[in-house]
Amino acid sequence: MTHTARRMFELLEPICLVTYFADECNEELATLGHRTYWDGYFASRAAPLGRVPAQVVHAAFYSFAEGEAARHIPSAWETVPPEASVTARERGSAASVRRILGDELADSPGLVRAADLTTKAATSAPTEGRVMYAGMRTLAVPADPVARLWHSATMLREHRGDGHVAALVGARIGGTEAHVLSALAQGIHPPESFGRIHHLPKKRLAAVMDGLRERGLVDTDGRFTDAGRETQQRVEALTDELAAPPYDALSPTELDELVAELEPITAALVAAGSR
Repeated sequence: MTHTARRMFELLEPICLVTYFADECNEELATLGHRTYWDGYFASRAAPLGRVPAQVVHAAFYSFAEGEAARHIPSAWETVPPEASVTARERGSAASVRRILGDELADSPGLVRAADLTTKAATSAPTEGRVMYAGMRTLAVPADPVARLWHSATMLREHRGDGHVAALVGARIGGTEAHVLSALAQGIHPPESFGRIHHLPKKRLAAVMDGLRERGLVDTDGRFTDAGRETQQRVEALTDELAAPPYDALSPTELDELVAELEPITAALVAAGSR
């Protein structure tokens, strides 16, 4: 099932990424009154948790630097209710998926079947210890197949993300440190240039790199040591293991069918860069 979880991540991630890469979601959130991309991001992704303080959002999201959530939460909800942000995110994301796929693929029986099986998996996992996933589970599953596929893929993404946070905490890898290790795994050097962290103060990034060097995870040139690479791979392997439970709900035949139906959908999204 660990192999299945990794394969499903590869197939479902491009569906989820339209929320962050394509224009429609950001346009929907801007129309509501969110001033910036990040206002919309924090407001709509955190909304299933309810009107929690920034500290809770920071803890649940995990990978953002100290103070980043507080720049948007709760101010982003002062004029736009969380429920409106959730609806706009779903509407814009589904519109992106449909545009990229085209009507023929978006209206195909294969997409309907993929949405049904993805939803079966996404609504079957335990919620204990899965804060973001549990929040998503409180939302109604859309009736429209394209929206349902995006919604269920996003539920599974948050389920996986909760497990990834648990794996990182267990390995004593902080959020910014996780981005450094991820950058190195992608062949990005220097890792401080990675898009998710390059905007952070240089003093902060230097402290993170120094800490990783002291632990023997990166060398003096800011590259992986053997111990660092092993740590990163161990975290990823545990993330896959923790992401497997939703797929226990599907039979081997259903899993094979889901992979087959998702492959052309994912291929179209990858070709478009989920934009």
